[in-house]
Order: sequence, then C-alpha cells, then structure tokens
Amino acid sequence: MSVLNLKKLFKPESVALIGASEKPGSLGNVVMKNLISGGFSGPILPVNPKYKFVNGVLAYQDIKSLPVVPDLAVICTPAITIPDLIKELGERGTRAAVVLSAGFHESIDGESLQQRMLDAAKPYDLRILGPNCVGLLIPSIGLNASFAHTNSLKGNLAFVSQSGALCTTILDWAKSKGIGFSYFISLGDNADIDFGDLLDYLGSDQSTHGVVLYMESVKLARKFMSAARATSRNLPVIVIKSGRVAEGAKAATSHTGALSGSDDVFDAAIRRAGMLRVYTINNIFDAVETLARARPIKGNRLTILTNGGGPGVLATDHLITSGGRIAELSPETIEELNTFLPPTWSKANPVDIIGDGDADRYLNALKVLIKDPNHDAILVMLVPVAVINNKEVAIAVANEINQTKKPILTCWMGEDGVAEAREIFEQEGIPSFDTPYSAIQAFMQIVEYGCNKESLMETPPSITEGFDQGQAKASTQKIIKSVLQDKRNVLTEPEAKNILAAYGIPIVETKIAYNVDDALNAADDLGYPVVLKILSSDITHKSDVGGVLVGIDSGQTLQLAAEGMLARIKKLLPAANIDGFTVQKMVARGDSYELIIGVATDPIFGPAILFGHGGVSVEVINDKAVALPPINIKLAEDLISRTRISKLLSGYRGIPAANLEEVKLTLVKISQLIIDNPEIIELDINPLFADSKGVVALDARIKIKATNLTGSERLVIRPYPKELEERIILNNGQEVVLRPIRPEDESAHHEFLSKTDPQDIYFRFFKAANNFSHQFLARFTQIDYDREMAFIAKTTDHKLETLGVIRAISDSDNNEAEIAIIIRSDIHKNGLGKKLMEKLISYCRKRGTKRLTGQLLPENHAMLRLVRKFHFETQLEPESNIIYFSLEL
Repeated sequence: MSVLNLKKLFKPESVALIGASEKPGSLGNVVMKNLISGGFSGPILPVNPKYKFVNGVLAYQDIKSLPVVPDLAVICTPAITIPDLIKELGERGTRAAVVLSAGFHESIDGESLQQRMLDAAKPYDLRILGPNCVGLLIPSIGLNASFAHTNSLKGNLAFVSQSGALCTTILDWAKSKGIGFSYFISLGDNADIDFGDLLDYLGSDQSTHGVVLYMESVKLARKFMSAARATSRNLPVIVIKSGRVAEGAKAATSHTGALSGSDDVFDAAIRRAGMLRVYTINNIFDAVETLARARPIKGNRLTILTNGGGPGVLATDHLITSGGRIAELSPETIEELNTFLPPTWSKANPVDIIGDGDADRYLNALKVLIKDPNHDAILVMLVPVAVINNKEVAIAVANEINQTKKPILTCWMGEDGVAEAREIFEQEGIPSFDTPYSAIQAFMQIVEYGCNKESLMETPPSITEGFDQGQAKASTQKIIKSVLQDKRNVLTEPEAKNILAAYGIPIVETKIAYNVDDALNAADDLGYPVVLKILSSDITHKSDVGGVLVGIDSGQTLQLAAEGMLARIKKLLPAANIDGFTVQKMVARGDSYELIIGVATDPIFGPAILFGHGGVSVEVINDKAVALPPINIKLAEDLISRTRISKLLSGYRGIPAANLEEVKLTLVKISQLIIDNPEIIELDINPLFADSKGVVALDARIKIKATNLTGSERLVIRPYPKELEERIILNNGQEVVLRPIRPEDESAHHEFLSKTDPQDIYFRFFKAANNFSHQFLARFTQIDYDREMAFIAKTTDHKLETLGVIRAISDSDNNEAEIAIIIRSDIHKNGLGKKLMEKLISYCRKRGTKRLTGQLLPENHAMLRLVRKFHFETQLEPESNIIYFSLEL
C-alpha cells in the first residue's frame, strides 16, 4: 500500500494508547509516561477498563467510548487480542496503529495470528507499524510512542531499524553525541509497513535530510529497490546490514522470519540503488555527517597536505588498502612549492611542509595544490606542535576552502588542544576528522557514494545494432522447451553453448560422443589437438573428478584417455549417470586471461550476474564482483573494475591487454539472455578466454526451471519495456516510432530541446531554460519504469531525431500520475500530441493508474485544446495563474 495513510502515523493530531496501565514497569505504563513526557500537544487517550485515570490522564473503558477518533493507536495488549482491536479501530475511523506486542511470529499460532491482524486492517486501509517493535519517536511534534528509555533530540536525520535492541542503543548513543532525528522508527516484524513504504514517505519529507537504515532482511525486493532508487536521488541513504556471513544470515532469518539473501547480492543492490553501505554503528553517523557536508568527489585520487611525515604515511597506507590512490603531483606544482617551502619538504605526495608550518605556509601550499589538476580531492592534516597556532591555521584553511569548489577535507589530530580549531570547521560546514583513519574512511565513503549515484545517472551507448534479439530468444526458447520436455533441468554443454552462440557470444565448437568410437569420429571431424570432457548431468565440476583432459593429439591417446576417464569416474562416483563425452577443438591462446561469468538466482533479489577471475581455482582465488540485471556497457565496466583481475586485463609484463569492449559486451548479452529467458536460474561460463582478439567461451553450464513469470517480472529492476514500441504515421505522412525513453537517448534529447522554440520550453518547464546539463538530461532519460514512463517520438531515418515526448510520473501507490508533454516546434499541428496522449492514457489505464493530473499556463493554447479533446477537467487557479487539469481513468 506504500504511503497510503502514513500521514496519520507521522502527523497524528490525537493518540490512543490501548493497554495503558498504572502498573509500574509494565509496557502500558512505560509507553504512557513516554507519551506524556515527550510533549505531544494533541489529546492522549489511554484505554483500559481497569482504570479511571492513567498517570493522571482520564482513561476510557474501550475504543467505542473514546470522545474523538484517534489518528494513531498505540497497542501494547497481548497478541491474541489485537486482530479484534484493529477491527474496532478501523470501524471508528482510525487509520494507523503501532503494535508493540510480540508473539506473532514466535508463537505457535504466530503466522495465522498476524494474518488475522492484517485481514482486520485491510477493509479500512489501516496501516500497521510492527508488530514486535519498540515504537515511534517524532521529536518535532513531541511524539514518543515507544517504550524507549529516553526521548530523542530534534534533528533532520531519519533512523529506521528492524532491530529493537539496536534502536535503544542508537538512541542513547546519539543523544550523548548531540545527534537528533526527524523520525526514529522501529520497524519490528514489518508485517505491513516496510522499508519501501518508509523510504517513499521520507524521500519527500521536507524535514528529513538523510536516512539511515538498519536492515536484517528484505521481503519485497522490487518494491524496496524502486523506493530506494527514488529516495536516493534526493537524499543520502546510509545502510547497515547484519547477516554478512552465512552464520549471521541464519541468525537474521530466525529473528525476522524472512530469508536473508547473499551478502554479495545485497551489496550489489545497495550500489545499484545509489545508497551507501557502512559496516559499524560508529560509521553510520560519520557517514551521514560527511555526505551532508562534503562536496561530490569524482575520483579516488587524493593529495595529502600535512606537517607530520608519520601521520601522512598512516593516511597513505589506509588510502591504498581501501582502494584509493595517492595522487601524483604535477612538475609545475612541485616547482612552485619549491619556491617557498623549506628545502627539507617531502618533494612528493603526501606534501609534508615540516612540523613548524604556520598559517601562511599552509595557506600558500593549499593554494598551489588546489590548482593541480591531477587529483580529485585534498586532505589537510595538522599535528599540534608548540611553535604554531593551530587555530590560526584552521582559520586560514577554512577561508581558502570557502573560496574554491575543490573537495577538501580536514584532519586536526588530537583532542582538547585542537578543539577550537575543529569548531571553526564545524561552524563553516567543512568535513573535519580527528584521525587519519577516519579522514581516509570518509574520503572513500564519498568516492563510493559518488560511484553509486553515478549508476543512477549515466548515458550508456546502445549495443543492439547488428544483434537480432528476437531470433536469439526464439532459438533459446526452442532449446529450453526441448530440455524441459525431456524432464531435465541441466543442459548439456553443447546445448548451453548453442544458447550462448544465439546471443552472439563466441564459443568453441563442441560435439557429443556417446561412446569412445563416437569420440574418435568427433576428433577426426574437428582436427587434433582436442579436449575431452565427461558428459553427465550429475557432475557439475568435471575437473574435480578428472573429467577434463586437454591437449589430446592423436586417436590412440584419445582412446586411452576416454577409457581411463570412464574407469576413474565410475570408481569415484559410482552412482553418477554417465551419458558419454564431449569433444572440442583445443584452443591455443597463450596470452589469454581466464575469466568467469555466471548467473545465480538469489532468493530475495532474483537473478544476479557474477564476473571474476576464472579457471579451476576460481573458489580459491575468490576474485569476483556481482551486479543486478539489467546492465549496460557502463554498469558492465563498473562490475569489471571491482575485481582484482581488472588491473591485469589492461596488460602487464609484455602480455597484451584484453579486448575489454568484448568482455563488457559479453556481460551485457548475458544480461539480455536472462531477461529474455526467465527459465534460466543458473549459468556458468568458466573459463571465458579473453585476449586482444576478443573472447571465447570454453565451457558452459546452464540450469533451468519452468516458470510462469516473465523475464521482467523476476527482476527487481524493471528492464526496458520493448513491447511498448510501435510505429505510427503523422498527418504529414511521416513515419515515426513511439517508444519508451532510454538512457542512450540523452544526446538526442539535448538536441531536441535545443531545437525547440524558447516559448515551448517555457510552457513545459514554467521557466526559461537553455542550459541542459548532463545531470538535468539524465534525470529525464534515466527513469525507473516501475514509477515513471516517458514515450518519445523518433524519426525512422538515419538521423533518429527526437520529435516529442510525453511523460507520466506516478505516486508510489499508483493512484495518481502527473503528466507533461513537449513537441518540437516545427512538428506542431501534425497530430503527434494526440498520438502521444492516446498512448500514455492507454498505458496508464492498463497499469491501473486511477487519475492523471497536470498543470499548464493559460497562454499555452495548444496544450489546453489537447487536454480538452481528451475530456480532462480544467480549473484556473487565479492566484498562481495556472490551469490544473485532471482525468479520472
């Protein structure tokens, strides 16, 4: 239900406490005291038939006797009573409840009891936070609807946690640090309200400037990803998650009643959603503060300015081990620094200006470093010594930072002796740290966060030219249906390779041999030398049992090898069903890199793509990275860069670089393969040889399972909806394609807007605009198809020009969508606006959107005629001089 009725939860005007009590130490007593001490200004209505007053407040016998309908009910009665209470509250008109009680999941009747509670709430759209939660604190309205041991300070940070114990710990710790919250939410078992709902609400809340999530599991992954991607465009979202190792994941499952997915896949999801993951509680608030204050950093090259060699080395060590790079100073920078620094300065990065470096020396050195183009950020460090005034240095550095756009962090080491200096940075909103470790950690968090944000804002090139996706899918489905009809779920190696070949992935020709004689004939056809492999659906890793022999150069050697292989495997695996052998041509590519590309199906996030260092030692080397489909060239490049072997692929010690474009293209083709064919649940290409000539798959394994889901439905990120493409003819006879917008439309979109009359631009954006930045255009071309749709009209000639676009952005409940349209000025009066509006209305109706709305200026006569033609209701708002239009679907 997403944000439906969440306003009643977060902005209540009255609160009822069901189960309020006078008994000291009871849940009802603690919560009542918190409600009173929090300073909530609305009515607090305790409900308990045992009391006339609770904590001095008039109590009520039951829900029916309440004098007003409570916006919010807080319930702390036994679990068995709650379904009936929810029904009573719904009948009275209450639309939000916080259920603190436990005993829903953990008890014998837990599952059925929880469902009864949800069933009782459903007819009234009554939203439930919990059960089994600590509660809710909203300091801005004085609401403490929890059994926490302390109130929260006011602030702009929202905290959401599945762990109640961690809630109280964080609340205590944050208060001691002077950190306040806009919302402090204990999610509990999230039977109804979940992370996706809360992200949707908090992402549009004006009082929230950042969000922290403590997660143990995700239930509705697609909903979560859609909300997370939308929110992280506007706010920093920091995530800390338990269950990083298998044992921890099992504990998380038993605690929350939901499966925890692979941690590698969870990392991939967080990265794709533009959020930042941290791993300790201390990191949480450091990360929030850093992201709130620091300027964006475009790369990982850092210059360090310091008056102490040792701390500079410590910072460098931590930078390198964390994946950063120490920037190389330009010759011009070194030459200029030589003119005023002592002869004993470091002459390199870190720039050690010697212990007696005063404010002037720091300032002059910083000015020179700011001009150097060879780094992405600067860290200014100071070790307090008696001969310099560290406060004066801080003032000089702060003033210079405020005059430049260069990202600069500071680290004044120590405590009391540098407190005043750090206060200066605090007042100026400049990131400041007390140790090299924390400063470098913050730098790398900014770098990682920037990379994650880039995954939402990019312009990948199209890779579909020369590739017949329809034919590839048809060929693959034919193989899959045949295997399923045979009641098999693992494809033979030739079948798997034929599927790869259908998607344009080079393979080594492979023949099936059912006996030794067949193997000899196959080798004669292919030509020696050959590779012999055992063929068995019961054997996954053939090399482990001696089921792969390479470099066989004659028939005699092949016969002995085949007979020996059969004997060995029958002895090692007597129960294995042996179908025969596969024979393939020996590939001699001495300078090749062995890679692995795989697909696994995570129980939470669905299909995930793996890339890494391949070969028989793949598990031992353990060099891999994971991404969620759909991926494009840019995301494939990012996936490759997160492995150690990526550095080797650029070439080393005389070995030529691999053709990285072909490696990236292979990853994109695998992404398309699993989108087109939802039956594929596992896929391994190991090894995939990559060299300067390209790539070739030497071995492949595919596992399938029958499914009713489409490829799009099983992904947590909706792929490009190609099925919505269509061709139309305009009134002037011109043929155009109407299709959903794609990221690679950015450059054409820029040209389209540049060619559009300024008045039409003004009508669309309600302001003059002529500077269309990458960030601006990416926002309009990189869309989440689950929440937004933009249909563009493109010419079918070689120019592929954009002629118009219509857009609808729906709310998270899909109740209402706001629309806007713009047509290139020279295309007016050719019927394009009508065609685009017809397509959008049809799409929204099929999607279940209930209402379309929009705004236009009174002087935009063409748009006014268009909306009236489709029977939109229109109303002029005199104060703003804007016409609001709407259509019930």
